[in-house]
Amino acid sequence: MTNKITVAAAHLAPVYLDAQATVDKACAYIHKAAVEGVQLIAFPESFVPGFPLWPALTAPIYNHDLFKRFAGQSLRVPGPEIVKICTAARDTGMIVSIGISESAEHSVGCIWNTNLLIGGDGGILNHHRKLVPTFYEKLIWANGDGAGLRVVDTPIGRVGALICGENTNPLARYSLMAQGEQLHISSYPPVWPTHDPAANDRYDLASAIRIRAGAHSFEAKVFNIVAAARLDQSAFDAMAGLDEEALRVMKESPKGVSMILGPSGLPVAEISADEDQLLIERIDLSDCVVPKQFHDVTGYYNRFDVFGFSVDRRERAPATFEDPAEAPRAMNYEDMESLATEGVRRVS
Repeated sequence: MTNKITVAAAHLAPVYLDAQATVDKACAYIHKAAVEGVQLIAFPESFVPGFPLWPALTAPIYNHDLFKRFAGQSLRVPGPEIVKICTAARDTGMIVSIGISESAEHSVGCIWNTNLLIGGDGGILNHHRKLVPTFYEKLIWANGDGAGLRVVDTPIGRVGALICGENTNPLARYSLMAQGEQLHISSYPPVWPTHDPAANDRYDLASAIRIRAGAHSFEAKVFNIVAAARLDQSAFDAMAGLDEEALRVMKESPKGVSMILGPSGLPVAEISADEDQLLIERIDLSDCVVPKQFHDVTGYYNRFDVFGFSVDRRERAPATFEDPAEAPRAMNYEDMESLATEGVRRVS
């Protein structure tokens, strides 16, 4: 493993509520980053098919159609769109972190805010569902579980990832620190409205990102790759049915920022441009070593005899099915016709 690596934060707008077009865009940027020598690229939160903003802007009774459309554009893991992204990762040998809205086989309306870490061989290294959707996100996504609270040992370093507000959760962050994390990925939406943009108590997303990202980098002594999305006309067109006040709030809310921070907690580079851009930086993981002499909170700067912490990483399923050794054979029309002719009745 080399200590010096090239990483990128994808400061991009999705093709809003169009999963296929957004996946195509992600794959194009993976190949574009490969030309620049990038070894790891991070895409924003819910990049496919875009971050759902309408629950913050209108009452739930007015946005059922948007939810239905969003659920329909959410992705199965695995599924054809995910395979396409995995193929781009394999073709370039690049590690890819990407946020998606995830659907599942057991429900047509239950979805999750998910981050996937894909290896340079095209395999899925980690599948993390956001533990708790934040504020109005609860109207869209279900709770995740601890199965994805993992740091993956890759050829370029030990990589962990958390989604947006999870970077405010000290226990979630500590669970990654305790696994020897070196590269942390933080994914964020383009805006996150909580108040009128003109109000003093509005949520300043860029400031919140800087505080969280700096805190984790400094406490964990890691590099932090922060990828925030942006909005383009496709988002405004998709939500054109909202009232003018809702659209104003969306357009004027403080925007996110994409950054790369060093283990000192200070930014190495950042962008908040209102255009698609790759933030590319060459970093040296050996820079994480010396700061550990001062504060290693998962080593000798802790008291494990005083503090205890455990993490349940079992996957949660909606049901456990116990089938007989030989499952009953499905009965087609011809079977039923034959049995009826013979006067035989099957009792289950």
